[in-house]
Amino acid sequence: MRDTITLSVEKMSCASCVGRVDRALVAVPGVLEVSVNLATEEATVSLDPAQVTADTLARIATEAGYPARPVLSRALKVQEAKRSKAAQELGRQTLLAAVLAAPVVVLEMGSHMIPGFHHFILNSIGLPASWWMQFILTSLILIGPGRHFYAAGFSALIKRSPDMNSLVALGTSAAYGFSVCVLIAPHLLPADAQAVYFEAAAVIVVFILLGRWLEARAKGRTGAAIKSLLSLRPKTAQVMRAGVTQTVAVDDLILNDTILLRPGERVPVDGQVTEGDSHVDESMITGEPLPVVKSTGDTVTGGTINGPGSLTFTATRIGEDTVLSGIVRMVQDAQGAKLPIQALVDRVTLWFVPVILALAAVTVTAWLAFGPTPVLSHALVAGVAVLIIACPCAMGLATPTSIMVATGRAAELGVLFRKGDALQSLADIDLIAFDKTGTLTLGKPELTALQVVEGFDRAEVFGLIASVEARAEHPIAHAILNGARDEGIEVKTATDVGAMGGMGILGQVGGHRVMVGTAKLMDDNAIDVTRLEHQAEDMAKSGATVFFAAVDGALAALIAVSDQIKPNAAATIAALKAQGIAVAMITGDRAETAHAVGREIGIDHIVSGVLPEGKVAALNRLRENHPKVGFVGDGINDAPVLACADVGIAIGTGTDIAIGAADVVLMSGDLNGVTTATRVSKATMRNIRQNLFWAFGYNTALIPVAAGVLFASHGVLLSPELAAGAMALSSLFVLSNALRLRGLNRRTA
Repeated sequence: MRDTITLSVEKMSCASCVGRVDRALVAVPGVLEVSVNLATEEATVSLDPAQVTADTLARIATEAGYPARPVLSRALKVQEAKRSKAAQELGRQTLLAAVLAAPVVVLEMGSHMIPGFHHFILNSIGLPASWWMQFILTSLILIGPGRHFYAAGFSALIKRSPDMNSLVALGTSAAYGFSVCVLIAPHLLPADAQAVYFEAAAVIVVFILLGRWLEARAKGRTGAAIKSLLSLRPKTAQVMRAGVTQTVAVDDLILNDTILLRPGERVPVDGQVTEGDSHVDESMITGEPLPVVKSTGDTVTGGTINGPGSLTFTATRIGEDTVLSGIVRMVQDAQGAKLPIQALVDRVTLWFVPVILALAAVTVTAWLAFGPTPVLSHALVAGVAVLIIACPCAMGLATPTSIMVATGRAAELGVLFRKGDALQSLADIDLIAFDKTGTLTLGKPELTALQVVEGFDRAEVFGLIASVEARAEHPIAHAILNGARDEGIEVKTATDVGAMGGMGILGQVGGHRVMVGTAKLMDDNAIDVTRLEHQAEDMAKSGATVFFAAVDGALAALIAVSDQIKPNAAATIAALKAQGIAVAMITGDRAETAHAVGREIGIDHIVSGVLPEGKVAALNRLRENHPKVGFVGDGINDAPVLACADVGIAIGTGTDIAIGAADVVLMSGDLNGVTTATRVSKATMRNIRQNLFWAFGYNTALIPVAAGVLFASHGVLLSPELAAGAMALSSLFVLSNALRLRGLNRRTA
């Protein structure tokens, strides 16, 4: 048995923290898979509930130094309140640290910036008093706002799993400890090394707190899409109960409540219209700009906006079961996913901090051995700068922030990434194959011809066919049934009805055995269709879908059904080709029909006459020349091939089974969603690579500078304060770059 739980994990500040939480949880027997997300501050764990519980995992993560608790409800308001409170507390701590650090900086650095300031200090309070003031103020910073760095950092060192906090703790402690030694035991140090670095310790803490505060605020903005989706649901609804209209909180609605919807109001929950006519704006759910006509029998979706008419509807889905809640869950799950590219980050950060500690030690040793006077001061400055500038915050944020922003923005555009790794997979797709009916076509076919064999009565045969098809759910069955009703044909009750594996349907009607389906179905049942084959070919060449009907084992009729091609199908195919993606169509239709549709919209590679189970084999054959393939479909019979494809894309207007098997869901039937999805995917991967290049490149380039490689040639030695500022700016660059994805739209994605 497999279950999935979510843990809220605190005190993660960098990629190294993510790696330690991951390793601690993976080591637990019964844990099958772990995904830790720094941006959402959550760990998603797949486990065997018979071996391990969520409480046990929370305890293990807490013992590893990262307090955790199971998330019993993923209510966004609770999470946002928690994050908002944490951001506010970080803001207060940053402000307090800055206020305390300002006098320290003025006292120590004023002489470098203001002429005569050094003599002013000497002639007024004196240098010893200045140093004591700096000691007191810096001590207050370290034991107050900076306390977390030392509690977490030294704890991680003791456990032999150093992280970013360890680098900060070691660096500032070295600067602070050296300064305290100069202050209270100067005889232990050479005269040329007697200088204090209280301002370095103070300013480092201020800059890192400032960076974390700005990160916390930026993380809040990455979840803006989900917040905007949740804001679509109104707080109250007008409900008719016991013959009286009353205002009820949406959370208190129950199934089958009768809800009154006035013009301009938002639909509170999903339901079915029982009275009234109106137009409903569903763009915030589906991305479709045009309002949809709604009347008795139609469904309405929570969060959409009613137009000029009034509607009365029955609540069919409430609470967590609504479409809107499902969308939010899908986006949250995708945002918490770990992309394959994250494995690279994890491997690097596993060794990164220990390597930095070693490099800092080498730097200090080299300066002590070969550096100019004051040797000890130079060694301290260089060693602390290496520790501070190498903090891997940006590495940990590079991937998850881009995922959060991209999946949220895609949802606003009507594209749901049900599985986060589809973001990466879709960017590498070589070929996308489409189903035909309901995907490339409108899925609302109409009966265009019914030709009976000589000796049969058309009305009688039509009635028998319609009676059997009345028991089917396929769009073509609806077309035949509607055609019969339009002609006033009587539809009787069919018995012993059974589907024939995607080839057709058979049943008993009024003592007659009726079979409707493809030429192959007829051939398998020894029914000769040659007398109608010529007419069937002509109809198929015009784009119609052709079937045959047999009554009591004899060929009785030829049926032609036409389904209009979606208006933007050709533009979508052209756009995919422009992106370098090959396009194919896999359909159960006759070759003539499939090629007629293919010619009209620009698809060259067509696989026709394929049974549902054969679609998987057809897709695998396409893999021979195109290693990464995607599939777009909408029907129940598309579920296996959607699951088989590297990326399955389901039309949101299709069946729940197809949607459940897909990696990506297009909330509307608009095929532009396919190109939107591919563009979002490519833009996201480009954004992640930019973030990783910056994060790794930044560390690679500036660690040698911090170590002092430019000192001999240019006299440049990076101060610890500037290192802390640069480290904070690196994280902010990654976050701001990820937030650029919020500007994606259907044309620029």
